Amino acid sequence: MYIDLLIKIKNAERSGKRSLKTRYSRMDYAVLEELKRYGFVKKMDIKGRPPKKIIEVSFSKDRPIEGIKFLSRPSVRRYGGYKKFKPVKSGHGIMMVSTPKGIMSGVRAKKNKLGGQTLFEIW
Repeated sequence: MYIDLLIKIKNAERSGKRSLKTRYSRMDYAVLEELKRYGFVKKMDIKGRPPKKIIEVSFSKDRPIEGIKFLSRPSVRRYGGYKKFKPVKSGHGIMMVSTPKGIMSGVRAKKNKLGGQTLFEIW
């Protein structure tokens, strides 16, 4: 799940590692693609074949993850319309939203006028 992935990335970055290997899931890969778009992740590669498919993630030195705030959890899901999406940390962070058109940042969701489940904020 994306929560475990983000905690692994944050801990690996703080311990000085340059990359990380984790199990593949479509949701994790979609979150990583969006993080790559905003510079939090440098590159990711899918290796192996099912059921042992893994993602190798390389971190970006330019923009380390400083903090994460999880808005939705498996027990409590939070939903919002695009009008409620506000800038994170005065524009220095992003919010991730799961929309009917896939996982995207709050900025992209607002531009496309899409609401959905608010997953997390990262800065």
